[in-house]
Amino acid sequence: MQLNFAAREVAIKLVYYGPALSGKTTNLKALHQLVQEKSRGRLMTLETKDDRTLFFDMLPLVFKADSEHGSMNLRVKVFTVPGQVVHASTRRLVLQGADGIVFVADSQLAETENNAASFLDLRANLKELGRSISQVPLVIQFNKRDLPNIRTDVEIDELAQRGKEPVMKACAVTGEGVLESFFGLLDRTWKRLDEEHDLKDKLGLRPEAFLAMAAASLGHAGQATALASAFIGGARMPGTPPSGGTVR
Repeated sequence: MQLNFAAREVAIKLVYYGPALSGKTTNLKALHQLVQEKSRGRLMTLETKDDRTLFFDMLPLVFKADSEHGSMNLRVKVFTVPGQVVHASTRRLVLQGADGIVFVADSQLAETENNAASFLDLRANLKELGRSISQVPLVIQFNKRDLPNIRTDVEIDELAQRGKEPVMKACAVTGEGVLESFFGLLDRTWKRLDEEHDLKDKLGLRPEAFLAMAAASLGHAGQATALASAFIGGARMPGTPPSGGTVR
């Protein structure tokens, strides 16, 4: 998080992580379409001819919030990382300074091992950056629910109940679960930052008010609570180490 008191501006960095072709870029494209134009910047993508992210994607979202101490600018920068094994150093670079992470898992049965390997890669990269996965708000999204030969709803429900991370089901190509994953992470991220930096006193903005203002500014007024709580599992409170087993 970057906090500029003089400019009354807060900047948050969210990163979408996961194996190659799990749908990270598709999530950002859908999110870009699902938020109102005045609050979104240009979606920057860099892909190869086989639709794989070469470096990273970035979507900036900007909105104003009124607090007890006056209005302020809130900037949310949403990044993806390249999933291919050869881009390990790039993933670590993009992950640096992340305030929250959506782990995008591929629901296809054939991708189960790749999901687990990517999750271990996430833990390792955070460790290289001097952080623990328990220190970063995390949401797990099982994407591609529209495809055949996927892990069943029952299996994912059971995994979510055994784990401590909130789990979302999604089909990013149709937009299903995209907003829920984003707002679920945004909510948990702001609450964690509030705990660490006492934002409600410093900025005069309580977490529930922040989320409502964010939803309204992005074109989804009145839906903040429903969107942010549309997950299964996720009993973990901020500061409690995650199990790390949900994507296995």
